[in-house]
Amino acid sequence: MQKSTIRAWSAVHKWTSLICTAFMLMLCLTGLPLIFHDEIDAALDDSTWQPANPDGPLLSLDHMLDAALENRPDHVPLFMSFDTDRPVVNVTSGPTPDASDGEMHFASFDRTSGELVPGHHEGGVMDFILKLHTDMFLGLPGMLFLGAMGFLLFIAIVSGVVLYAPFMRKLDFGTLRTERSKRIKWLDYHNLLGVVTVAWLTVVGLTGVINTLSTPIVDTWRTQALADLTEGYNDAAVPTPDEMASLDRAVAQAEEAAPDMTLQFVAFPGGGWSTDHHFAIFLHGNTSLTEHIITPALVDARSGEFADMREMPWYNKTLSLSGPLHFGDYGGLPLKILWAVLDVITIVVLITGLYLWVARRRASPAGARAQNGGAVPAQPAGGKP
Repeated sequence: MQKSTIRAWSAVHKWTSLICTAFMLMLCLTGLPLIFHDEIDAALDDSTWQPANPDGPLLSLDHMLDAALENRPDHVPLFMSFDTDRPVVNVTSGPTPDASDGEMHFASFDRTSGELVPGHHEGGVMDFILKLHTDMFLGLPGMLFLGAMGFLLFIAIVSGVVLYAPFMRKLDFGTLRTERSKRIKWLDYHNLLGVVTVAWLTVVGLTGVINTLSTPIVDTWRTQALADLTEGYNDAAVPTPDEMASLDRAVAQAEEAAPDMTLQFVAFPGGGWSTDHHFAIFLHGNTSLTEHIITPALVDARSGEFADMREMPWYNKTLSLSGPLHFGDYGGLPLKILWAVLDVITIVVLITGLYLWVARRRASPAGARAQNGGAVPAQPAGGKP
């Protein structure tokens, strides 16, 4: 590789790394506890709640919806989801069907009695960390900004890999020149750890970028893939809860249309995951591969008539898979531990890259060339020594 080409790639690597490093550090630090969010939530939950009638029949979904609206009489339902390990229904509501995240209210109900399940704490530390990690409390602009930082990270990774080959042509793989200066030692650690984590960081970075595009992806699905289902409703308003058909009947029709799938959640009319006129009943597969692929059944919210069931387009499937892959949330605790270890290594790579850039600026150009022979780092946040 010619020196001019190396200098060009080095400039790309340096500036893309420097621009995104602070935000990548924030995402790695907040992402570490989010990997174990289920375990942390369970540890922080000191409630000894038990269902009122453990062996009794489950109340209907319509009854549960009524209980949720009685709890929040000034709200409309947005989502209904279901715990997998206990008879609990979770209802998200808001003052309007298109309520923002900050306006939403989440409550859980005992499906054996209809009573509110105690112990849910909104605005806890994990909610704060998740909000900081996903959009920095800035909504869609924050999500898109972090997506741009993730794209810069990907360019930094590619440029780092390109630069690693000429850097290592005179050294064996994994060489750590610990007898040399402190800066050279950390340069070798930076390059080695960067190359070890390059595949993982690429996957996590790209899935993170996809996650930041969730709002435009869902909007595209609603306006394009479901456009034909909204024909004839042009002048109809979003139905109020009193105008909605039986939720139990709607769910029964969806389950009948897909008997080999399991109910995951319900999106009510007017929200981001449904049309203005339909219940969207989301079901998922029952295998380790298909459980993250959701398929919606659309039921007319006023008449209760089954409208259609159609697979999500490829971009929605990509979004569905990117979430659990991003947090290592599909292989149990061992995979989460591996994700956490790689996350910590990435934090070291980012910090050492920043240190190398600061150290190089403090060193004289002549001294830097004499010490390192023009070597270049191979991962984000570094610069040409």
